[in-house]
Amino acid sequence: MNTNDFLLEIGTEEMPPKLLEQLSIALTNNLVTQLDDFNLQHGKVESFATPRRLSVLVYGLQLQQADQTIQHKGPAVNAPIQAVEGFAKSYGVTKADLTQKALGKTDYYFFNTQKKGVKTTKLLPNIVNTAIKKIPITRTMRWSDLDSSFVRPVHWLIMMLGTQVVNASVMGIKSSNTTQGLRFTGEREFNIKDAKDYQKTLFKKARIEVSFKARKAIIYNQVMGVAAKCQANAVIDEALLAEVCALVECPHAFSGVFDTQFLSIPEEVLISAMQSHQKYFHIVDDSGKLLPTFIAVANIDSNDLSMIVEGNERVIRARLADAQFFWEQDRATSLQLRLPKLDQVLFMHSLGSMGDKAQRIAKLSASVANIIGADINHSGRAGLLAKTDLVTDMVGEFAELQGVMGGYYAKNDGESSAVVNAISEHYRPRFAGDDLPSTKVALAVAIADKMDNIVGIYGAGHKPTGSKDPYALKRSALGLLRMIIEAKLEINLSHLIYESARLYQSNKIVTAGIDDFILDRLYTYYQEKGIDKNIVKAVLASTRNLKNDACDSVYNWHLRIEALSIFMQDDNSIALIEANKRIKNILKDAKFSRVENTKYATKFDKNLFEATARAFSILDKNKNDYKIVIEQCLGLKIVIDKFFDNVMVNDDNLEIRAQRLSLISWVRELFLSVADIAYLSK
Repeated sequence: MNTNDFLLEIGTEEMPPKLLEQLSIALTNNLVTQLDDFNLQHGKVESFATPRRLSVLVYGLQLQQADQTIQHKGPAVNAPIQAVEGFAKSYGVTKADLTQKALGKTDYYFFNTQKKGVKTTKLLPNIVNTAIKKIPITRTMRWSDLDSSFVRPVHWLIMMLGTQVVNASVMGIKSSNTTQGLRFTGEREFNIKDAKDYQKTLFKKARIEVSFKARKAIIYNQVMGVAAKCQANAVIDEALLAEVCALVECPHAFSGVFDTQFLSIPEEVLISAMQSHQKYFHIVDDSGKLLPTFIAVANIDSNDLSMIVEGNERVIRARLADAQFFWEQDRATSLQLRLPKLDQVLFMHSLGSMGDKAQRIAKLSASVANIIGADINHSGRAGLLAKTDLVTDMVGEFAELQGVMGGYYAKNDGESSAVVNAISEHYRPRFAGDDLPSTKVALAVAIADKMDNIVGIYGAGHKPTGSKDPYALKRSALGLLRMIIEAKLEINLSHLIYESARLYQSNKIVTAGIDDFILDRLYTYYQEKGIDKNIVKAVLASTRNLKNDACDSVYNWHLRIEALSIFMQDDNSIALIEANKRIKNILKDAKFSRVENTKYATKFDKNLFEATARAFSILDKNKNDYKIVIEQCLGLKIVIDKFFDNVMVNDDNLEIRAQRLSLISWVRELFLSVADIAYLSK
C-alpha cells in the first residue's frame, strides 16, 4: 500500500484565544472521522495550533482507496423466474452469473461488482471541506465577497501530500505550500518543502512553535526562569497559561515593575488587573507576599524588549491607578447606603430587581441558618448586603471580584467578621473543585443565593437544555449539592425550594420539576467520584416516595449511596440483588394483608422472620447508620437463599401464601430502608 504524509494548515487572522484548543481538537477529530469514512488508512495524527493557524499532520496516509467488492442483493431463490432474470439483466448479466447466499432462513440471489478505489488527492478537497464545516462555531465571520464563513477570515491554505501540493480550493482559498511567519520579525512568508518537516520548518524559519503543548511548556519554563532571576516565585494559573499560549506563536517572557504604592490595594484587585485584564503572571516572595513585579509574554523574536517592557509598565500603571481611585472612592459610601441603588439594577425580566433579590436572600439565609445551626442575625445581614458591591465602581471595572470586594467594603464599614466572611465567600463554589464557604453563616448565604437563582430562573421557564445553560443553573445546582453533602447539612430539599418560591410572591414561578432538576446533578457529582449511576438511581427510587424529612434530605441520600457502594463490593451482593428483584416481581401484582402472627409453616419461614426481626431491631437502634443496615442485609443472604430454595411463596393454602407474601414484603422494606437494590440488577 502506497502512503505519504498529509499536511493541512488553515491560516487565519488571530482566533479567539479561549477557543483555540477546542477548534484544533474539533478539526483534527473531524478530519480523522472523514478519512475513516472514506476508508483511507493512516498512521499517527498530530494537531498544531497557534493564534493564526490550525494545522493537522497525518502520517502514512493511504494514497488510494482499496478496491471494493459490492454485493447487490436480488430476489429470493424461489421467486418467479421473471424477477430473477430482471435482476440479472439490470446488471447486464444472465441468471448463470448470479450467486446464492442464505440470509436467515431464506436463500437469495446476489451479484457482485468491483468498485475501483479513488485516488486520495481527488477525495481530500471534499474531506477537508467537510471537516472544517463540522467544527462547532457559535459565531462565524464572512469576508470579502465569498459565501464561506469561519471563526476568523482565512488568508492562506496548505494541503500537501509529502512534497506535492494537493490541488484544491477550500473556503475560496487555493491550496499551496506557502505559509506565513511572524508579522514583524523574521521571514514573513516561506514555503514548506515536505509535509513531515512542517513543525521543524516553522521553528527554523520564524521561531514559531506550532505545537500548542510544546509552546505552553516553553512559556512555563520561561516564566519560571524570569521569576528565578527576580529571586521570586511565579504563580502560574493553568487557565491563564493556556490563554497566553493561544495568544503568542513565538513566546518571549520578560518582567516589569509597578509602583509599590499600589500594594495598599487589596491583592485580589492587583492580581485581577494583571491576570484577567493584561494576561500577566504575578510573582510572590517565599512567604507568599505579592511583589510589585509582573511577568508578561511577548510574541516576538528579539533580544531587545526594552520598548515592550516600558509600554507594558505604562499600561499596568494606568490600570492600577484607576483601581486605586475606585478603592478610595468606594470606601466613602457604606454597603448599607448602597442598598437603594440595587433597586435600579435588574436581576432578570419578570423576576424583579437586585434589590428584590437582596431581600429574598436575606430572608432565605436566615431560614437556612436556623436549619443548619448558623447565627440567624449574621446570616440575614450578610444575605442582605451580599450583592451591594455590584453597584461599586471597583466591581463595575473588575466584575470577577464581586463578593470579594463586598467583603473588603463590609470590613471597612465595621460589619462583624462573620458577615464579612460570608459576603466574601457567598459565590463559592464557583466551579468544580472550588473551595466551599468556610463557615456556617457563609454556607447559609451561599445556599440561599444559589437556590434563589435556580428557583427564580428555572421557575420562570428558563430551563437548561442538554447543550445550553446560559444562566449556569447546572453549575449552581451542583454547587448547592456539594455544600449540603460535603458540609454534612441536614436540609429538606423540597422545603427549601418551597420557601424560596414563596419569597418570590409571584404566580409566574412554577416549582414543578425543580427538585428533579437539582437531583439530576447528583449523577454528575457521583460520576466524578467513580460511583455507578445505578447506585444513585437505586437510592432515589427508594426515598422519593417516602413522606418524611429524612427521606428528602440530600445528605441522607449521600449516606445511603456510600453504604450501597460498600454493599456492591461484597461478593454476596449479586445474589441479594437478584433475590430483591424476585421479591419485587412477586409482590408486584400480589394482593394480601399484613400478617402479624409468628406461627410459621416451616423452619425456613421462621428463620427468615427471626433474622429480619433482628435486623429491624438493630436498624431502630442505629437510625441513619446505613452501613450497619447494609451489614445486616448482607447477613440475610444464607437465610433468604434457603427460604426460596425450600418453600413456595404462592402456596395453595391461602393463609400460608398471605403469611409468606407478608414476610417477603417485610424483607423488602428492610432493603428499601437503604435503597431499591433491584435497580442494580444487570
